[in-house]
Amino acid sequence: MLLVISLILAGIPLLGVVWIVVFGSVTTVDGLFMSLILLAMSGIFALNALLELRTGKSGGTGARSSVRSATAVSPGGLVQRGKVLSVQFFESLVGQPNRSIVTLSNGSDSTHLLVLEGDTRNALPVGRKVEITFRKDEGQNVLVDVSYS
Repeated sequence: MLLVISLILAGIPLLGVVWIVVFGSVTTVDGLFMSLILLAMSGIFALNALLELRTGKSGGTGARSSVRSATAVSPGGLVQRGKVLSVQFFESLVGQPNRSIVTLSNGSDSTHLLVLEGDTRNALPVGRKVEITFRKDEGQNVLVDVSYS
């Protein structure tokens, strides 16, 4: 469905370019820049349609499905395992919780990003294999337990 919508939206700006060419205003500065803008819009939607077509042919398996399968559910919360590649800490504005972005690798080429509330740089040392248990609390991932292996 998104492919059809992208193709339609790619064709509409081309009709605008045809309108500008037919009525002879392509030689003015306004006509030239309007044509360039419309061609850029059409190109963006055509690229989106091409990427949708390419995703449809590959079966729709992407990074999202591998991230979902890497998270397991345990009685203590959600569990994710892997080697810690990096931990980046971001301080938020006043009244907002600070966040840490943890990059985990499971040994193959795929990596997983995990956003946790608070500063987890000391709890998750880079280069160590860990099993992270976390829970969801008001839309945030809160670290519950870390096991090192």
